[in-house]
Amino acid sequence: MISSPLEELSLTADVLIVGGGMAGAWAATSAAEAGANVVLVDKGYCGTSGVTAAAGPGHWWVPPDPPSARDTAVANRIASGLGLGEADWMYRILDQTWRTLPTLAGYYKFGVDDEGRVNYRAVRGPEYMRALRQQALSHGVTILDHSPVLELLARSDGSIGGVRGQRRQDGGRAYRVEAGAVVLAAGGTSFLSHLLGSRTNTGDGYLMAAEAGAEMSGMEFTAAYTIAPAHSTMTRSMAYSFATYYDADGHELDFPFGPDQTLRLARALQRGPVYCSLHRLPDDIKARLHTISPNVPLVFDRWGIDPYRDRFEVTLHNDGTIRGIGGVRVHDVDGATSVPGLFVAGDNASREKVAGAISGGGNVNSAWALSSGVLAGRAAARLARGTKGRGGRLRPLGREPRKGAKIVDLAELRDGVRSQMHPFDKNLFRTGDGLAASADVLESLWSEMADHANKDTVASRETAALLATARWSVAAAATRKESRGLHRREDFPSRDLGLAVRLLSGGLDQVWLAADTTSVTAKTGQLEAAS
Repeated sequence: MISSPLEELSLTADVLIVGGGMAGAWAATSAAEAGANVVLVDKGYCGTSGVTAAAGPGHWWVPPDPPSARDTAVANRIASGLGLGEADWMYRILDQTWRTLPTLAGYYKFGVDDEGRVNYRAVRGPEYMRALRQQALSHGVTILDHSPVLELLARSDGSIGGVRGQRRQDGGRAYRVEAGAVVLAAGGTSFLSHLLGSRTNTGDGYLMAAEAGAEMSGMEFTAAYTIAPAHSTMTRSMAYSFATYYDADGHELDFPFGPDQTLRLARALQRGPVYCSLHRLPDDIKARLHTISPNVPLVFDRWGIDPYRDRFEVTLHNDGTIRGIGGVRVHDVDGATSVPGLFVAGDNASREKVAGAISGGGNVNSAWALSSGVLAGRAAARLARGTKGRGGRLRPLGREPRKGAKIVDLAELRDGVRSQMHPFDKNLFRTGDGLAASADVLESLWSEMADHANKDTVASRETAALLATARWSVAAAATRKESRGLHRREDFPSRDLGLAVRLLSGGLDQVWLAADTTSVTAKTGQLEAAS
């Protein structure tokens, strides 16, 4: 029993899920269905935190019949993935999504299409996340809301056995959960772009995984810039595939929809304001937009703008690893990492094998979040059954200050991350010299953080995670001396066929880079020569 309000809350579980977004909620239900006692901890409120709750996500949804439909979908994705995708993983994700999503029907009312068929592919984000919370609770999952994790706990053999964190609603009360296995589903990060729903996404899962010894993969693919109305962060971009653009003098700009549109728009924004009109948006999408993505028209409603008639100013925001594809290296489609007892799911994991070198957008990313959550939860439950009774003392993996704690200006450090990860000339139109300059800035900021920041505050851990993620991203971008997908180098504008290899990164005080030699396309010699 708890003897005082300030005494540490101590819980035990078979499986612990860190993060309550789409991937975390599906992981919790999956682990519980496999017979595990499950605890889910969320920095925010499971059911409203995370980017899904503010969106109208569509899933990569391809029927199994005829089989040629999936073959075509996978072949198209393999081609657009530019050498980094793997067909086996794509088929697995398509099949898992197809079989799992309809099981939510007891908690969520799916819509119907024009032919009266149930539309499982597209969901309403706020209701979807509320349904996922209800589903998890109905399966006996214990949910700790507003309970950010500070660090992982490891057993003497290095395997992960729990977490330590704080309960914000209990005045910062400490808590501790011991578990047979841990699933990190804490999301990615937009490097504080304020993308709607991303406030809790500061890369915490990356930092914790790295402290445990896991590797990152694909961190160079974080320059995922997305259009939004100026003075807003509403980066829901489906409607903009029908947009027409203008300069400040009203001249129409030639921005054909396609992979180069973002680059053209960024170049124009460097010259001056850019305006947009959605007058070409089809009537059927206009009629449904308030239902599909209710937050998109809300911005215009508040401003008194008719986007189908009026022109409005636009900008680009970097959505980082949320629309990008970098994350913790996944050894198997079930979310296993190189660290025993530690699994990852959703944006916490690298999505290169299912998305390739380009963004997974809404559909592939959503299918991955669902499927990776289900598979990781199930695998964690299997592992937990074999760890019962192991016990033993758990050691915290969060790093203490190297030179002694003192007051650190965390806001200044976070602003430093933004200054390197958001400007077009530093992170979208990359050069060797620019990346080297960014690395110098980030290394200096990291030294201040690592030397003196207190590891026992949420703000300091968030700042450390942002800095670590930015450093891996910049280092990986500097090593990949070519342009491929989301990674663009002005000094190496062409794609090098010999560099169709996934690039691993990691390390805290000393960042390291290496080729993933498990890739069938890995050309380690070429990559070493390039670096």
